[in-house]
Amino acid sequence: MLILAIESSCDETAASVVKDGRYVLSNIIATQMDEHKLYGGVVPEIASRRHTEAICSVVEEALLKAECTLDDIDAIAVTYAPGLIGALLVGVNFAKGLALAKNKPLVPTHHLRSHIAANYISNPELKPPFMCLVVSGGHSHIVKVDDYTKMTVIGKTRDDAAGEAFDKAARAMGMPYPGGVHLDEIAESGNPNAFSLPHPHVSGSEYDFSFSGLKTAVINLIHNASQKGEQLPVADLSASFRKAVVGCLTDNFIRACEAHNCEKLVIAGGVSANRLLRQELSSICAQKGYELYMPEKALCGDNAAMVGSQGYYEYLSGNTASSELNAYATMSIEL
Repeated sequence: MLILAIESSCDETAASVVKDGRYVLSNIIATQMDEHKLYGGVVPEIASRRHTEAICSVVEEALLKAECTLDDIDAIAVTYAPGLIGALLVGVNFAKGLALAKNKPLVPTHHLRSHIAANYISNPELKPPFMCLVVSGGHSHIVKVDDYTKMTVIGKTRDDAAGEAFDKAARAMGMPYPGGVHLDEIAESGNPNAFSLPHPHVSGSEYDFSFSGLKTAVINLIHNASQKGEQLPVADLSASFRKAVVGCLTDNFIRACEAHNCEKLVIAGGVSANRLLRQELSSICAQKGYELYMPEKALCGDNAAMVGSQGYYEYLSGNTASSELNAYATMSIEL
């Protein structure tokens, strides 16, 4: 079964053709990163405009690389939530037009579910049930995946997401957008014990995260040093901050897995490419005898192949939409 997938939830215009939810025939991404660098982050209006300009050529290229036509496609999957509403609407409306014109089933696909599904491509042997840590610029969730389309949120962030905290801390240190990637690289040469940073916990919700206080602690360190005319060692501060964020993520994730007797662990989302997070979880799982699955780094960020994978399972479960499908800026992964 061939799924044509479309992704436009943020600043990547992407299209992919995926076979049977596991095999990627094409995966095309048009990035806007260089333009948004000028502003230090994604500008929603610009993102929407660039999606409109790129989406036709991106879909055409995905079909061409997969050596197929729209007539060969069995269904069209599209990210409809969550994300930047204007950006989402470009992809949703384009997909609706294609589905209507070619009389193809339209499959609404949740962005975070798609991030989890990236693991089905990188790890063809992976099947639910498992516990997943979904970490990205806008989301930090611990999700119990009972089946391909049945999920329960065990824990989530109460304020900033982990990726957002990385980006904001990196920006305060003078790093260009996207800051989290640069912070991760610079942290490799730093001392992770140089600075003592808080490890916040949410009272009454032991698996939830809170990163705003940790982010503020770093920003205050930088401001205080600046007022005194001092310059902090950026590599050491990056390494210390990364250690604190990863510590919060891994502690809650492992405790949630132990509480639910789950020994099959998965990570997903843009922050799943973080070097230390991968290293720490690999080490912990090796010690405890747990299985750990991670997406290849090329599939950690936003892409359409992951949408095609999840779209396949959504279609098999009977989740299709009419031409009345709308986009939503927020939506629970549990649906």
